[in-house]
Amino acid sequence: MSASFPFSAIVGQEQMKLAMILTAIDPGLGGVLVFGDRGTGKSTAVRALAALLPPIRAVEGCPVNSASKRDCPDWANISSAKLTSRPTPVVDLPLGVTEDRVTGALDIERALTQGEKVFEPGLLAQANRGYLYIDEVNLLEDHIVDLLLDVAQSGINAVEREGLSIRHAARFVLVGSGNPEEGELRPQLLDRFGLSVEVRSPDNVDERIEVIRRRAEFERDTRAFMKVWKAEDMKIRKSILAARRALGKTDAPEETLRLCAELSLGLGADGLRGELTLLRAARALAAYQGDSAVTRDHLRQIAPMAMSHRLRRDPLDEAGSVTRVIRAAEDILA
Repeated sequence: MSASFPFSAIVGQEQMKLAMILTAIDPGLGGVLVFGDRGTGKSTAVRALAALLPPIRAVEGCPVNSASKRDCPDWANISSAKLTSRPTPVVDLPLGVTEDRVTGALDIERALTQGEKVFEPGLLAQANRGYLYIDEVNLLEDHIVDLLLDVAQSGINAVEREGLSIRHAARFVLVGSGNPEEGELRPQLLDRFGLSVEVRSPDNVDERIEVIRRRAEFERDTRAFMKVWKAEDMKIRKSILAARRALGKTDAPEETLRLCAELSLGLGADGLRGELTLLRAARALAAYQGDSAVTRDHLRQIAPMAMSHRLRRDPLDEAGSVTRVIRAAEDILA
């Protein structure tokens, strides 16, 4: 198995990396949408983050990576309760994928040859307790995206077809990436992603040189390169694990709740998902930074990620959505 490029060795793209770290701390954030130029490290960052996280403990042979035999679905027919270590799953969802491949379906071969109704797990089963990565998510068929977002929110994959009635856990961090020049996501789908980040190619010569240098070193001597960056990755891992433990104890004062609501109203965001995500992400950030309570500074840092993709278009304002959020945050959170 080829090694993933170290997460800490990715040059720049700090907002993208932070958003992915926050979803590792609190997978319930609803995933990350990364829009921007091709070749800016989107897929590299997903695989690198999953690689630096500790392996998961799962029941041997369980198709949904269950942490205990009690959680492994009956249809899997797993007799052993033995636990094994597995890398955090990262599952790629290709364009043109069918609904059966995503959710799972009847094993046609066994049905025809043995006359048995056996469920064949899909990509959602493989992604449980890990990451589901969709490149070019804006080109994916709408009904597949709807399905994925519904499952990502509920954490359950339910299959009712061909005489089968199957349910299994499907809790994963959904990461979508794409190039806005090739098409946009529908607003209601944008809103279902917890965080959104815009990435651009570096416009600094020194930064671009550093990208080339690190990639060349990684390809020339992967083992030596990994050894150099292992310590930095371990620092991030320790911080993520510490933040997970501290998350439930991180306080959100009444003032913070009011500021979340005021910012959402000031931006004209529809619904309540914006401020709920803003608060949840700010709490994860506070835990990651070792703070005991959410402050205005945490909200200010998180607001562009949590709110920019939820705004209505304003034909009278030529500023981008991120700029509008930053501007409103400076006014309201000053």
